[in-house]
Amino acid sequence: MAVQRGKAKSSAKGSVRMDDAKSVVREAREIELAAAMIRLGARLQVLLTETGLSRERLSRLYREIRQESPPKGMLPFSVDWHMTWLPNIHSSVFYNIYQFMAGDAGLRGPLVLVEAYRGYQDLMGEEGTPEQGLVLSFTRAWMMVRFFEADMLQMCRCNSCGGQFVHHAHEPAEAFVCGLCRLPPRAGKRLSATRGAKRRQA
Repeated sequence: MAVQRGKAKSSAKGSVRMDDAKSVVREAREIELAAAMIRLGARLQVLLTETGLSRERLSRLYREIRQESPPKGMLPFSVDWHMTWLPNIHSSVFYNIYQFMAGDAGLRGPLVLVEAYRGYQDLMGEEGTPEQGLVLSFTRAWMMVRFFEADMLQMCRCNSCGGQFVHHAHEPAEAFVCGLCRLPPRAGKRLSATRGAKRRQA
């Protein structure tokens, strides 16, 4: 009986050590994920939702990486923002990449968002300005994914070019034409001004 109790205690200690090791690895992965999202511009509320780390821990990590305190205020909760001309183009580019990462690339969880936003950065980096960054921020991209999950947005096929674009869910889309095929007035001037600002900064 004494031998059996000794084996049971030894087994229990081994199990505890294994659980501790798994906990350390899990925490390290969450810190790595949080750091990646902070570098991409994630707000504190996003980090709290996507990781199991405490607010205090995330705030310290944010200050360490960004050299400033996390910004305060509400998240950009606006579905209509994604429908305006330039934001719609950028939102559509991002979500097409996001769908690829979640489907063909086989990524899961918050990593899909991180890699999709990196792909968006690589593809659309020329459209940003040094002062304002890209049109679609990481936090807006995160919110947009949640809008899709809440069935508030859908992808819609342009009847002219065949591309897939972000569109209000449950709205008629049979005659939909995207903002690239039907440019609004002054659209070209806005793009030229953005690119001109980048050249002056170079």
